[in-house]
Amino acid sequence: MSNLYNSEGVTNAVDRVARRTPLLRAPGLSDQLGRPVWLKAECLQVTGSFKVRGAAARLSVLNDQERMRGVVSCSSGNHGRAVAYVAKEFGIPASVCVPEWVDPVKLEGIKRNGADAVLVGSTFDEAEAHALELSERTGRTYISAYDDPWVIAGQGTIALEILEQLGESPAAILAPLSGGGLLGGIASVFAERIQDQACRIVAVSAENAAVMLTSVRAGYPIELGEEETLASALAGGIGLNNQHSFKLIQDLVHEHMTVTEKQISDAMRYCAMTLRLVVEGGGAVAIAAVQSGVWKAADIRDGPLVILLSGGNVAKETLASVLA
Repeated sequence: MSNLYNSEGVTNAVDRVARRTPLLRAPGLSDQLGRPVWLKAECLQVTGSFKVRGAAARLSVLNDQERMRGVVSCSSGNHGRAVAYVAKEFGIPASVCVPEWVDPVKLEGIKRNGADAVLVGSTFDEAEAHALELSERTGRTYISAYDDPWVIAGQGTIALEILEQLGESPAAILAPLSGGGLLGGIASVFAERIQDQACRIVAVSAENAAVMLTSVRAGYPIELGEEETLASALAGGIGLNNQHSFKLIQDLVHEHMTVTEKQISDAMRYCAMTLRLVVEGGGAVAIAAVQSGVWKAADIRDGPLVILLSGGNVAKETLASVLA
């Protein structure tokens, strides 16, 4: 991974299509924890989530033949929307496989950017199996949402922005955990690029979408049945043959926890009503851990905390239900 983070190609590719999202002070949470708390608002990203960073990094290194053939991805929504957006920017044909329960906002975003949206399967894993078969059959490059070094490096640019915006290394970063591309990238920046072991990397999983956490506890990638969750962006497996993200999460994340559906709902409501930010369930799990008191800033050094709001793509019906 080190060569990727030291390459200007990753940051240049991300800068080409992604937005430098704001780092916002959270006074209420700062008072609660007795130290400065900042929110990295990736919910304000161009495609509504951080996923555009990894998509930009990965698609930027396709060769001419690969660009002509096109790409295939599988997504619960945000990665697919990001791949569609970047592919349109780069002039690359794209097909995105999504499960039948995909959030309509995310599906519309995929279609609006010109990708071929393929609704297939009742679970993420079924959609992913179809996407891999489609890639094999057509010769199109498969773009993983999480288990790809370039995708992981692209997500790691969030950490580089945080360091520049904050002007110092935070005492801890809390971020959502699903397939591990996001936290793997962030943790790798601290471990490899700036060689900072003092920042605690905290992974927050939805209780109903905790495949990576269960895998880490088992010591190897496993499969779990899908459960309904507000954090649908975190649903799906990590691949039994996971080559990259599992090892990064296993080695570099210092602390794990889960949040309930009610805590996620409460956090979404808090974001909307208090912070005036629309944050989807998967994007709100880290703030849910702090707001609910599941995570406390114990046994960590002095300094600011950063909470990642990873996405804001949510159907209006879901948001209305949460706010009711």
